[in-house]
Parts: sequence; C-alpha cells; structure tokens
Amino acid sequence: MTGMTTRILIADRGVSAARVARSLVESGYTPIGIYTKEDEGSIHRKYLVEDREVSSYHDIGDIVDAAVEMGAEAVHPGYGFLSENLEFAREVVRNGMIFIGPPPNILEIAGDRIAVKTVSERVGVPTLPWSEVKKPEDVYEFAKVHGYPLVIRTNRSGDSESFGLVYSDNYVEKVVNSVKKEAKASGRELKLYVEPYLGHVKCIEVQVLGDGDNIIHLYDRECSIQRENRVLVEEAPSPSLKQNERERLLEYALAVANQLKYKSTGVVVFLFDTRSRGIYLSEVKATISAEHAVTEMITRIDIVRKQVEISLYGGLDLRQNSIEPHGFSIGASILAENPLIGGISQGVITKYREPSGLGIRVDSGVAEGTRLTAKHALLLAKIAVWAPTRILTISRFKRALDDFVIEGVSTNIPLLKRIIGSEEFARGEYTLRFLSEKEDYFKELIRDSLEQQLATLVALFELSHSGIKKIFERKISAMETIKSEKIGGLKRSAWYYYTILKHGLSAGIRRSTGTRSKSK
Repeated sequence: MTGMTTRILIADRGVSAARVARSLVESGYTPIGIYTKEDEGSIHRKYLVEDREVSSYHDIGDIVDAAVEMGAEAVHPGYGFLSENLEFAREVVRNGMIFIGPPPNILEIAGDRIAVKTVSERVGVPTLPWSEVKKPEDVYEFAKVHGYPLVIRTNRSGDSESFGLVYSDNYVEKVVNSVKKEAKASGRELKLYVEPYLGHVKCIEVQVLGDGDNIIHLYDRECSIQRENRVLVEEAPSPSLKQNERERLLEYALAVANQLKYKSTGVVVFLFDTRSRGIYLSEVKATISAEHAVTEMITRIDIVRKQVEISLYGGLDLRQNSIEPHGFSIGASILAENPLIGGISQGVITKYREPSGLGIRVDSGVAEGTRLTAKHALLLAKIAVWAPTRILTISRFKRALDDFVIEGVSTNIPLLKRIIGSEEFARGEYTLRFLSEKEDYFKELIRDSLEQQLATLVALFELSHSGIKKIFERKISAMETIKSEKIGGLKRSAWYYYTILKHGLSAGIRRSTGTRSKSK
C-alpha cells in the first residue's frame, strides 16, 4: 500500500510534535519535521527521519519551503502554533501537499465565532444572546435588554483572542477601545461582538471526527480549570452533566458539525450554566486540541491516526454505534513555572522520571538534559490517567503526580496536587472561575508547607545533627537517604524537600518570608 510510505511533515515542536510523530511511526508513515536554533536539542527531533531548521514555528513560508525541500507529501500542523491557521493550510495545498486537518473552507468558518453562531442558530443550537459592536452605543443598547456584566470579544478564535469585561456603562467606551486596539495590533481584519458574561459556567467540549458525510462524536470532556485561556486540568466525561443533558449536548455538537459538513477532527465548545442548566455553543476549534488524550483514554481511539486517514484517504471507518466510552480519565498540563511566584522556569532538567503503572499515560516533550529557554519552555508534558471509576481516577492521578520527578527547574506539580486534592474537584463543582478564585489560596498552602519543611531542615542544621552532617560529608543522594533506616522519618522528609528547594523554590520562599517579616 503506497500510502504507508507517505512522508508527513509535522509543523510543530515539543509535546505536540512528539505525540503526533508517535502515531505516524506506529501507522507506518515517515515523520519529518522542523526545529529552531533554540530547539536543536528538543526531544521531538529523535522521532523524525529528517528535519530542517526554520527561523520560527510561525513562519509559514519557511516551513512550507522546508516541507517541499524534504519531499513531504502531507503536512500535519500539530495542535499549536499554526494548527488553525487558514493561510498556512492554503499555502500547503498551493504547493501540492495534503493538509492534515480541516480544509480551508471549514477553517475559515470555524475560525469566525460570529459565523459559527450564525450556523448554530440555523440548526437550532442555542447560543448566548449576542450583537455585533461597531461603536460604544451598540453596547449600551444591548445592555438595556440583557443588563451587565457583559463581555466584548473579537470574532476570531485562537491564541490572539482579545476580549474585555464590562460591569457598567462607565466602562463601556474604555473596554471597546481597548479591545479594538488589541484587535488592530493582531494585523487581521476583525469584528467585535458583545454577549452576557456568565459567572458560574463550565467549559465542556465535544471532540468530533468526520469525512464530510459520516460525522461522529467521541463524547464530552470538561475543560473548566483554566488560567488565561490555557486549560490546566481536563477530565472525560464531565462529572457535571445529567444523562439527558449529555445527550442534548452531543446532539448539538453533531448538528453543528453536520451543518459544516465537517472533515477531519475538531472540537465543538459549549458553556454550561450550572445555575440555569443551560447549554450554549461557544465556538468551534478546528484542531485536535491539546486535551485530546483524556478522550482517547475513554474511547480507546487514536484520534491522530484517524485524522491522518481522513485526510489521506478521504473516509472515516468508524460509526457512532461502534463508539462507547469506558471509565473516566483526568489529564493535566505539566508546566515549567514557579508555583509560588509565577514566571517561566528556565534551566536544564537534571532529573526526569515519569510515573508509570496501569492507566497512566505521559506525552512528553522533554528528557534529562533538556535545556529550557523562555521562548519555548512552558509546556513540558501532558499527563492523563484512566480508571473504571472517577474516585479511583482521582486517587490514581494523585499517585501519578507524587511519582512524577522533574529536577533542575520548577514546575506546577505542587499546584496540580492542590487542585486535584480540593473538595470542589472531588465533587465536580468547579467552574471557569475556580482557579482565579482559589489560586492564591493554593499558593499559600504550598508556601506554608514548604516553609515548614525548610524550617525543619534549618533546625536540624542549627542543632548540628550528626545524621545531617554525615549526609553532606558522604554526599548521599536523596533516594539513598530516604531508604536509610538510620535517619528518622522527620529527617528523611526534611532532606527530601531540601533537594526540591535547592532547585529554585528556596529563593522564592526566602523573598516571600522576608517580605512578611518586614511587614510585621
């Protein structure tokens, strides 16, 4: 079969490129790709048969030239950077290659929230009330009917999304002008629209697959734990929906996808009002989405593989009645950031060990020795766990986070532990406001815990405990120390946390402690 030797260029890096490459290799395709100068040592390159250096992962011309030079027959955009970029898809097709993703006509509609709302209303799928905004007076008129608060958005979805919240007439003109300015800076022709802002909503997505005629859903997943539009924790299925609500949501997703004659994989995004139990279409993401692993875990379907088959061969070999969800899955983004003071954590990963065991999956873009820079450092890995019950899934996820070892840089793992361990998460009662309302509280818990452990270590030093002195004299590793029966549990714990603190958290704690001391 000639398709099995197809050379496919992956126009992405890190976690995304490595994850796509794994499916291509397993399916017998030839993965080729790109990298930038900063990414010469990136782990995704080891999966590529051939690659070329490019100036930027956003440089369409450079990437397409590299694809042509290496003889690519198709291009996969990954699920970052250019994955929903209409011009990139068009340029790939213009150069005689297959774009593995939705065709340009679908990308054009899906990337326009106003167009998606119009399509949805046409097929009876509810959206929040909305109106186009050309001047502040348009918002005043809308507010007379719907009241405040309101949100003003641009019609284009994606990383460059601009929006602003309005709580009264006094802020309308300022917010409209601000959103217009941000939209103008993007360099694209954008429209503004206004809709009600709901404070107690969840974000629930439906992954769809289609070949234009046969279109199916892969059930729902919840993506409500977000920071600045980045999903930190996702789970499938959503713990919040009743059976009749889930059936309605899935019907809505298929109605929109069928109206678009959707081809490839995509995500239909809904807002779920926890008070009124209303379901409203928000947007369509014409991509596989970084959160797809939890969907794969409960459906046991390789979405990347199906995405490639649809683009190369034109058909989808799955039917809705053959798809059945199994169990529960929770996933999260492992980020290189300081969980106390924020900011991207840079440096070299000196130790890296992934969790393992039944039902645990890690899609990683790093390894021991990987150097992280501010330009591409943030996402280190995506972790997903599966279990037959949600209670067991939560327990397994906590254990996986405990077993995940990353040294040399700071990560958000301590924050993820607090999120998963919260009562709100256990009950499934979190909304899009959850992290903005709780993050400072979580940081205080992390800070207090680490300060207590640091204080214990300092006390042991001050007391000149012989065991601690011997540890330093012999330079015993943290793991050897933990196993040593000559040192009590408290001392083992103190030494273990010292090995974490010495990689950057201690500086943040000292600054924080010093600030509080001065205030007293």
